[in-house]
Amino acid sequence: MKRTLGVCYYPEHWPEPQWATDATRMADLGLTWVRIGEFAWQRMEPEPGRMDWGWLDRAIETLGAAGLKVVLGTPTATPPRWMVTKHPDMLAMDAQGRPRGFGSRRHYCFSHRPYRAECARIVGLMAERYGPNPHVAAWQTDNEYGCHDTTLSYSDAALGAFRDWLAQKYQSPDALNRAWGNVFWSMDYAGFDEIGLPNLTVTEANPAHVMDFRRFASDEVAGFNRLQTDIIRRHTDAPIAHNYMGRITEFDHFATGADLDIASWDSYPLGFLSDRLEVTPEHKRHFARQGDPDFQAFHHDIYRAVGRGRWWIMEQQPGPVNWAPYNPDPLPGMARLWAWEAFAHGAEAVCYFRWRQAPFAQEQMHAGLLRSDSVAAPAHDQAGQVARELAAMPDVEPTAAPVALVFDYASAWAWQTQPQGRDFDYFRLVFHFYRGLRALGLSVDILPPDTADLSAYRLVLAPGVATLSPALLGALTGYTGTALIGPRSNAKTADFATPVPLPPNLPGLACTVARVESLPPDLPVPLAQGGNFLHWREKCEAAEVAEATTDGWPALVGQGALRYLAGWPDEEALARILRGLCAERGIATLDLPQGLRCRDSGARRFWFNYNPDPVTHAGVTIPAAGVHWQEL
Repeated sequence: MKRTLGVCYYPEHWPEPQWATDATRMADLGLTWVRIGEFAWQRMEPEPGRMDWGWLDRAIETLGAAGLKVVLGTPTATPPRWMVTKHPDMLAMDAQGRPRGFGSRRHYCFSHRPYRAECARIVGLMAERYGPNPHVAAWQTDNEYGCHDTTLSYSDAALGAFRDWLAQKYQSPDALNRAWGNVFWSMDYAGFDEIGLPNLTVTEANPAHVMDFRRFASDEVAGFNRLQTDIIRRHTDAPIAHNYMGRITEFDHFATGADLDIASWDSYPLGFLSDRLEVTPEHKRHFARQGDPDFQAFHHDIYRAVGRGRWWIMEQQPGPVNWAPYNPDPLPGMARLWAWEAFAHGAEAVCYFRWRQAPFAQEQMHAGLLRSDSVAAPAHDQAGQVARELAAMPDVEPTAAPVALVFDYASAWAWQTQPQGRDFDYFRLVFHFYRGLRALGLSVDILPPDTADLSAYRLVLAPGVATLSPALLGALTGYTGTALIGPRSNAKTADFATPVPLPPNLPGLACTVARVESLPPDLPVPLAQGGNFLHWREKCEAAEVAEATTDGWPALVGQGALRYLAGWPDEEALARILRGLCAERGIATLDLPQGLRCRDSGARRFWFNYNPDPVTHAGVTIPAAGVHWQEL
C-alpha cells in the first residue's frame, strides 16, 4: 500500500468560493486525503429534524473534483445547543457531581441512551447519503474519545447503566458481595439498586468497585463506537477509523478498535512533551522544539497493534499548538521528521492538522499548513517535501520487530485505583521500558494483554501487568525466547484481590513476592551490579537469583526463558539488564547518542535526529531535525 499524506479541513469555516482554490492547492502540494465534518452537526441539522446537506454535498464534490479523497467524520463529539436543550440530562458529570457544560466539545455522557439514539439517527442519515459517494473513501467515528477527561461520568444515566452492567455480570448481589469483598467495612448490598458510583466516599472507595466501574466505562465507549460502525457498514465498504489521543488510558483501545478497520491517533509532540511526560526540566528544554524522541514512536506502535496492522496519523502537529502550558514553534524540519517516523512505523497516511489556521474561537492560536491569511506556514513546504519523497521512494514496508512489549489498559486503571506510591503510574512504567529498548536501537512491537502466541519474538517484556490473562500465561508456557515479567505483574486477581499463591505465580518460576514497598524520590535501592530501583521494590523469596540489591534481596530472578524483575530499574540498571537479555537471544543492540533513534522498516533503516544540533553516528552525520535512511 502506497503511503500518503492528508490534511484536516473545515469547509464550514470558510467562504464557499474559497473551497475550490483550497482543494487545488491541497492537490498541488501532493496531499491525498482530506478529513471533514467531525464538528459540523449544527450545520448539518440547524434545528431538530431540519437537515441541510447542500453545503456538505458541494464541499465533498469540490474536494473530489480536485482528485482528493474524503475522510468523513461523524459529528457526535459536538452535539449542538438545541440537543442539550432537548436532553438536558445528557451532560456528563464529573467526580464532584458537577455537569460538564455546553460551550466547547465532548459534552455528553456515553451512557445516555436518548443521546445514543440521536447519534444513531445522524450517523444513519449521513451513511445513507454519503456511503455510496465515490469521493468518501474512509470514515471517522466521533473525535478523540476520552480527551478532556470525558470517559468517566458520574451522571444518573451512568448510574443506571452501571447497575444494569453489574446485574448482567454478577447475576446476584451475593455474588457481587463476595467478589468485591464487601464484608470489609460492612459494605454488603442487598440489591443492585443500592449500589452507587465510586465517588464522593469519605475515604477511598472499594478498589473492586472502582475497577468494575472502570471496566463498565470502557465498555460504554466501545458500545457507543460500535453503534456507529454497525450503521456505517450497512451503507459502505469504506474503512472506518477513530482518532485516539496520546496518553489516554481511560478506556481499552483494543476493545474499541475491534470494531474499526483502522486505528489512528492525533500526534502533537510539543504539546505532549510540555504536559504529559514526567521528565527533567533539562530534558524538556533540550527537546522543546522537537518533542520527546520516544513518545510519538511509542504511540505509533500501540496504535499499530490496536489497528491490527492498519493505522494512520489523523492529526499531525504542523506548528505551535494552543492547549499546552507552553507552545514553542517546532524546529525547522520537524514536520517532515514526524511524518517520516510515522511511515517508518507502518502508518498508511499522515494527515496534518489543519489546512488553514482558524482566526476565531478556541483554536485560533493553533497553527496550520496555511496562516489565517492563506499564506503558507513553514510546515506547508515540509509537507510538500515529504509528498515528493514518498512519490520517489518505493513503498515503505513494515517489519516485525525482534522485541515485543505488552500493554494493558486495565493495568493502568488498577494502579490508578491503588497506586500504593504517589508516583507509581502504569503508563510511565511501560514507557520507561520502551524508552530503554529504543535507546539500544531496537525496533519494538506492542502486544495486547490477551496475546496467545509469542513465537515471533525473541524477547518479550511485560512490566506491571496487574493480572496476566490465561492466554498470555499459556503463551509463556513453552515459549522459547526470553520473557521478562514484572515488576508488579500478576499481583491482582480479576476481582482486584491479592492472589494466593502469592504473586507472581508464574509457571516454572520459583519466586514469591513476600513484601512490597514504594520508594520516595530520595530513597533509591542500589543494585549490586550498578544502578538502582526507583519508585517500587519487591522483596522476593526466590530459588534462582540472577541479580541482587546491595541489601541482599533478589532483584532479577530466574534463568532460561522466564525472568522476573522485582523493582522499577533506573536507566543505568535497565540498559544493563536489557543488553544482557538481548545478548542471550542474539539480538544486536546499539549505543545511540541522546536524541538519535532508528526504526527498521522492510529493507531500510530509518534514522531520526531529535536533537537541535547535527549528530554523527557510525560515520553518518544527520542534521538537526534530520531524517536519514539506508538499505539494510
